[in-house]
Amino acid sequence: MRNYIFRRSLTLVGIMVGILVITFFLTRVLPSSPVEMMLGAKPTAEQIAIAKQELGLDKPLWHQFVSYISQAATGDFGKSLRTGQEVKSEIIKHMMATIELVTIAIGISLCTGIPLGVWAAIRNKTPVDQMARGVSIVGIAIPSFFLAILLQMLFYGVLNWFPLQGRIDSHILIDAQFTAVTGLFTVDTLLAGDWVAFKSAVQHLALPVLTLSLATFAIFVRTTRNLMVEVLSQDYIRTGHAFGLSHSKIYFFYALKATLVPLLTVIGLTYGFMLGNSVIVESIFDWPGIGRYVVESVITNDFPAVMGVTLILSSSYLLVNFVIDLLYFTVDPRLSPEV
Repeated sequence: MRNYIFRRSLTLVGIMVGILVITFFLTRVLPSSPVEMMLGAKPTAEQIAIAKQELGLDKPLWHQFVSYISQAATGDFGKSLRTGQEVKSEIIKHMMATIELVTIAIGISLCTGIPLGVWAAIRNKTPVDQMARGVSIVGIAIPSFFLAILLQMLFYGVLNWFPLQGRIDSHILIDAQFTAVTGLFTVDTLLAGDWVAFKSAVQHLALPVLTLSLATFAIFVRTTRNLMVEVLSQDYIRTGHAFGLSHSKIYFFYALKATLVPLLTVIGLTYGFMLGNSVIVESIFDWPGIGRYVVESVITNDFPAVMGVTLILSSSYLLVNFVIDLLYFTVDPRLSPEV
């Protein structure tokens, strides 16, 4: 196992180096440059020279690349050309907002999608199964931006149950009695015992979480249902019924356990899907997450921010899938490289 982890770690490092190389050279061949972003239109030659010196662009390309690699390895992405703040601190702030959103959405999708998929498989070819398949098709087919707008119109415009945009009420944020310890507002408000702020944070989470979770909920329903239908047709499941084992033990201990490895794969892929989908959802709901941050950075040609976000999102996706690979061996020891 140690050898496997070591080999996979080397592979991850190699992939990250490749991503570093690609992002570095892509930003060097784009029509716009960091100097233009800093100085605007018609800068003087002296201003250009000073800006290049500040950004290190007056040095040879190989020197810029080595400097970029060494800084990125320590999490130093420089300062944002748009805000003038450290990119590292901005990424952490926005990333925590996205983690809160994505984690809750995935949790809801798992807790609802997998049980419905199991139920649909058990009731195969019945109205319950037809309903589950219909829900999964609709959930996968409907675009996130369209669903987000529909939810805003219904729950804000008509029912006025949830706020339209933002992460928490502005007056609560100004007079905040809680400290941003984790950056997760639901957790921080609970730790502070500020129930008014907690309620506001949950209300602001409701619509973006519902938007994000619908598609992944549909994926989990469909995947679980298809896997369970296949497993329930196996001989050892019939043998279990013949020996008088309880239905719950057969369905949830034997059948569902057999589907966990492919389900883990889907969960890993879903994480990447959610990060991509969060760009749209955060923009619509004005959620101050990493998705909206990267959109604003791309629009304004904020190269340090774009490169920093690219590296952070890539590394987090690779890390999640690395953990998923290790979980395979826990769920099914036969997959262990030592077997």
